[in-house]
Amino acid sequence: MLRALIIDDEPLARSNVAHLLARDPALTIVGQCGSAEEALAALPGTRPDLVFLDVEMPECDGFELLDRIGAAPPFAIVFVTAHHQFALRAFEVGALDYLLKPFDDQRFARVLERVKERLRAPGETRRFLIRNGSALAIVKFADIDWVEASDYYSSLHAAGRSHLLRRSLAELDAELAPHGFQRIHRSAIVNLERIRTLAMREDGEYDIVLHDGQRLRISRRYRKAIMTRLSPA
Repeated sequence: MLRALIIDDEPLARSNVAHLLARDPALTIVGQCGSAEEALAALPGTRPDLVFLDVEMPECDGFELLDRIGAAPPFAIVFVTAHHQFALRAFEVGALDYLLKPFDDQRFARVLERVKERLRAPGETRRFLIRNGSALAIVKFADIDWVEASDYYSSLHAAGRSHLLRRSLAELDAELAPHGFQRIHRSAIVNLERIRTLAMREDGEYDIVLHDGQRLRISRRYRKAIMTRLSPA
């Protein structure tokens, strides 16, 4: 059974979502929060699979709440808001869907079914949506060769191109590690499937050589971790 948490500063909006969720026997409502502070306090104990999140809330909005939670929150997000201009940003931060108030029962049911299907799918393709001017670049995790720290940003190197993402390397490390990526240096993460060989340097340390010939240094701090993950089980 999926666990749902509702975060909205409007009691009527929370009640409406709760009423619609209660119709679905595959879901249980584990909490309702009227502010970001309430949500931060409730999340550890409620452990939701799915969060219905309002954007505009006093003191701390929905996007700021996600920033405070950190990278790769362990739940799916459906934004619920009366403002369509937030849709692009919602998908940039990884929302599964976006409900524009006011919505009818049919629209809610369609969104909920779509979200449930994606949560049930074990092989869901993970990807980043990266703003590029007025467009969005879609970069699949599997297409990334390596990730490089770039001040307060990170550069995703994929298919001969670089994409600048406004996320720290530490955030991306937490999100990518379960999907076949390994930190090899304080400023680099590598896709393990892209490694062609390890090359020993004159000082006895190792470099990683990727499939395209790109050479990356392994720092001593991460050497054991990378060797362990590359070793046969």
